[in-house]
Amino acid sequence: MAVQDLDKSIQFYNEIIGLPIKDQRKTWVDLGTSGALLSLHPASSTTEHVGGSIDNGISIGFLVGDLKSALEELKTKGVTVHRDIVEKDVGKNAVILDPDQYMISLFEPNFIDKDQQTSGYVGFTPA
Repeated sequence: MAVQDLDKSIQFYNEIIGLPIKDQRKTWVDLGTSGALLSLHPASSTTEHVGGSIDNGISIGFLVGDLKSALEELKTKGVTVHRDIVEKDVGKNAVILDPDQYMISLFEPNFIDKDQQTSGYVGFTPA
């Protein structure tokens, strides 16, 4: 993912979102521990940066255990909410923006057996 300010994006994804830094070089950072990694690198200074475009931008998705509490926590950390919570049959969804205006979808699945699921976890959780 090309970013305008590498340090600001590292702070966002590492300190606010909570992704651990797996590998860091001068102009490239990999975040995450297993599954897919999020790789950040500086954006080109000669090409238009259109990360926030809904048509040709990029969006990232995270599953959360409790969307409302995750969103409240992110708001206290100054994160911009692009679209507040929308409820659908499959679950709840909200969209936040990172420092480059990339859209990040937060999704709380609506498990059919939700009453049998472990309760009490909040924030970001693994799939």
